[in-house]
Amino acid sequence: MSKAKPFSISKNEVYDAYKQVKVNKGAAGVDRQTIADFEIKLEDNLYKLWNRLSSGSYFPPPVRRVELPKEGGTRLLGIPTVADRIAQMVVKNRLEPELEKHFHPDSYGYRPGKSAVEAVGVARERCWHYDWVLDLDISTFFDSIDHELMLKALRCHTDSKWVLLYVERWLKAPVQLPDGSLEERNQGTPQGGVISPLLANLFLHYVFDRWMQKNYPGVPFERYADDAICHFKTEAEAEKVKEAIEERFAECGLKLNLRKTQIVYCKDDNRNQDYRGISLIFWGLLLDPEKSGAKMGYLSGLILQSATKRNAK
Repeated sequence: MSKAKPFSISKNEVYDAYKQVKVNKGAAGVDRQTIADFEIKLEDNLYKLWNRLSSGSYFPPPVRRVELPKEGGTRLLGIPTVADRIAQMVVKNRLEPELEKHFHPDSYGYRPGKSAVEAVGVARERCWHYDWVLDLDISTFFDSIDHELMLKALRCHTDSKWVLLYVERWLKAPVQLPDGSLEERNQGTPQGGVISPLLANLFLHYVFDRWMQKNYPGVPFERYADDAICHFKTEAEAEKVKEAIEERFAECGLKLNLRKTQIVYCKDDNRNQDYRGISLIFWGLLLDPEKSGAKMGYLSGLILQSATKRNAK
């Protein structure tokens, strides 16, 4: 590596990031360049990317807006170019090992060694011991992340100038709409970017995970990215914490989707029959405290859903 470069990024880091991006595949960005196109001049393209990253002259292009249907509307994705995905992977590989040391054990989404199945298993077991569940749904989470708070959280874990520089540039990179026009962004991180899930976990680590630990240490929860469920002994406690979480989120620029956020009763059939049995569907798996095992289910999209509370007639 040239000693003249202001940032210490090796060529091997860029090459390893390329290999990861290739395995993950993905659509083309605003330049319509596929991975196969990028590989036509692979050595030259990787050298140019390394040179710009290590010199501080790398500026990400706009991300391409893609709309996917989901329950009740559309999910907006931002697709980076192949080169930009590689650049983001370089930063992710540097940053993730440090952040993993601090993340909460009950944060399961987009983390090495963690899975939705593990989250569901823990949630299902806790439903045996807690009668009430608060099912949290955040409105347009990825599009609502406050940039200043995001960078403040990042500075708590790294003083690397190039990591901070490029993360800020990615946060501010414009979006190219389907008609070709550009939309500037002053909040959010594109859902579809390589670095976005890691940044999302870091943001909610401070906004939710650590806040819950400090203020409600006796309330267990499972969080998978921006989906979470919390467990309670009583309905009154669940209502109180729901109000507090809503206030906390508002302070940090987030909103609960009150149409989907629910307090659910999950009492089993061996107890008082004031309520019928309730099943929770958490990341595609059915949690049923009345059954001996969790059943498989299907969700169209990566969302958290629950059955509503029903009074027995």
